[in-house]
Amino acid sequence: MNKRVVVIVGAGPAGLTAALELLRRGGHLPIVLESSSEIGGISRTVNYKGYRMDIGGHRFFSKSDWVMDWWQQIMPVLAVKDKADQVIRVSYQQQHREVTAVAQTDNPDKVMLVRNRLSRIYYLRKFFDYPIKLSGNTLANLGPVRVLRIGISYMLAMTFQRKPERSLEDFLINRFGKELYLTFFKDYTEKVWGVPCDQISAEWGAQRIKGLSILKALKHAFAKSIPHGSIAQKETSTSLIERFLYPKFGPGQLWEEVARQIIAGGGQVLLNHNVVGINLTPEGVQAVTAVDLGTANSVRFEADYVISTMPIKDLVAAIDPPPPPTVCSIASNLPYRDFITVGLLLRKIKRNPQSLSAQVNNCPPDNWIYVQESDVHLGRIQVFNNWSPHLVADESNVWLGLEYFCQEGDSLWQRDDVSMTRLATEELHRIGFIDPDDVLDSHVVRVPKTYPAYFGAYQQFDTIRDFVDRISNLFLIGRNGMHRYNNQDHSMLTAKLAVDAICSGSTDKSAIWGVNIDDEYHEEK
Repeated sequence: MNKRVVVIVGAGPAGLTAALELLRRGGHLPIVLESSSEIGGISRTVNYKGYRMDIGGHRFFSKSDWVMDWWQQIMPVLAVKDKADQVIRVSYQQQHREVTAVAQTDNPDKVMLVRNRLSRIYYLRKFFDYPIKLSGNTLANLGPVRVLRIGISYMLAMTFQRKPERSLEDFLINRFGKELYLTFFKDYTEKVWGVPCDQISAEWGAQRIKGLSILKALKHAFAKSIPHGSIAQKETSTSLIERFLYPKFGPGQLWEEVARQIIAGGGQVLLNHNVVGINLTPEGVQAVTAVDLGTANSVRFEADYVISTMPIKDLVAAIDPPPPPTVCSIASNLPYRDFITVGLLLRKIKRNPQSLSAQVNNCPPDNWIYVQESDVHLGRIQVFNNWSPHLVADESNVWLGLEYFCQEGDSLWQRDDVSMTRLATEELHRIGFIDPDDVLDSHVVRVPKTYPAYFGAYQQFDTIRDFVDRISNLFLIGRNGMHRYNNQDHSMLTAKLAVDAICSGSTDKSAIWGVNIDDEYHEEK
């Protein structure tokens, strides 16, 4: 009866992390309101006839020791044995010391696996290493003329930097040269965002590509040649990470366990509750109103604090009384990119002479394949078999996720499932991956507001931030909550910092906004 109520909007990684942290620290009652019927947000696992889909792909790796520990408190790492039946101890670096985390659990399914990461680029109907390596394969694929142009443009870019660095195009050319930018970055990036790179803020590159450069990639390639067994990669740019942890049945398995622990600890997780009202007074948020989609009834939740992970566009529209017209206008025009994944079940993949050693039925060994080809809409291919073999009901089949970037309401978004499956099949056939006769089944998943975009009205985002930051008991966290392209570990760190502020009585939000700004994470500066 004496606990302070914290209403948390959204049951994704950020919202669930905040709820469990509040319960662990005591003194607060978290009530999580989730508009959908599923746990995990974008990090959920979709189960189709025993074939599981990881929407967008989620590597469980972080440079934050706190995040790595937090995950393994929920699901420990599975003990791996060598041929002599000896346990291979999997370790990671924590505060300059090696610690080991090997599963000790009565449930062999509730574990994390250690997975190797392999991503490649498919361009010119050939496979290229990702990140690009100065290897015989790369040189042969590109040809001597293109290689010479890349080398000259790189030296020119290092000598004549674009200043000021306003756009993503500036950011990429300054680090890789114009020719390499045109070869491996421009077409794919514009597929993802639907606008030219010179219209996207350089801030996107700073957050997603961070410190990656040609020199760092070369240094990483040399270091990779030295064998070691740790998953400690804290000095490695995130784009170069080689190993990661992964829940046995996909990311949603971990977040479903977190939700279970929240409920067991006395918190509430209410699914199918769509937030439509944020009742604001001069003192702050007083209550949150949600519609129970099961009964169509409105439910009012009195709140001492509110933590929001809902899209800022929807949050601002729900505030009553409405914010100033300028804030409402900017929020209503914030851009997003949406996402469609076509799960395609196949008997086999066509043998590609450039593929690395393939697995059963020519299944490529990649986690992701970035499709740079401009004659298809397809942006990326996930090979679910390689994230975890337990995502695939029958391991003799190949289970792919074909990823399309679109705008909610555009021609791609409006295609029905049959039409999307037909498109995905035709495009995979066109680029030489499959024979259509080998398709066994399919499942289509649409995810609105997957990627907060860094162009258009986003340039005036500080006006929205200034307004919401003045609401003392409202904390914005997570990817959509902050309109920031966070990974799930970044979202978890924003949740931790919001809980820190609530528990200490602070109304300062600057530490939360500081996550995922620089190369190092906020708490490690």
